[in-house]
Amino acid sequence: MIPAALLCDMDGTLVGTERQWLAVGAALLPEGTPQAAVESLAGMGFPEASEALTALGADPAAVTEAALDAAFTARVRAEGVSVRPGALELLDAARALGVPIALVTASERHLAEHVVGAALGAWRFAVMVAGAEAGAGKPAPDPYLKAAAELGVAAEDCLAVEDTLTGVTAAVAAGCRVVAVPSVAGSIAAGERVTLRDTLVGFDLASA
Repeated sequence: MIPAALLCDMDGTLVGTERQWLAVGAALLPEGTPQAAVESLAGMGFPEASEALTALGADPAAVTEAALDAAFTARVRAEGVSVRPGALELLDAARALGVPIALVTASERHLAEHVVGAALGAWRFAVMVAGAEAGAGKPAPDPYLKAAAELGVAAEDCLAVEDTLTGVTAAVAAGCRVVAVPSVAGSIAAGERVTLRDTLVGFDLASA
């Protein structure tokens, strides 16, 4: 069944910036922090990450939402943006089928617009929901519910594409079906509404 809309996460899903985000988090944590603790930050927005980093021993003054936004933005702008394999092909396949696309990202809008402009193409997206624009961020369902509502479709009829447990949790809670290409090994389990893939290459949207 062709979905009513395609709702795509950005960092780690369409572009490789999830690893840049984890590098920002790792640099703020005490030496010797387990990698699993660093990877638990995957998919988090800045409010949730600020709390998590503080709980993991980071200096609270260094992990304010504004500080995290500035550090992540600087790293992405300095290092550039790489598109994940199969991402553009998926977006273009959706457009060819007449399926509207929303970008649903925990990153702030200014960074999302930079990434879209630099690597993805703004014309591919009908809607963008960024940062805390929906109220509660992922893993709450609010961002996905807002994106579906702005597109005029039911979330239950949409397909979400994600890379983190945080994002998958949000999409499933919203009622979406989900295709997950994990950016952190072993973090996501397949389920009734969750399909795991190693890559987006060759993914057939028409059979999703």
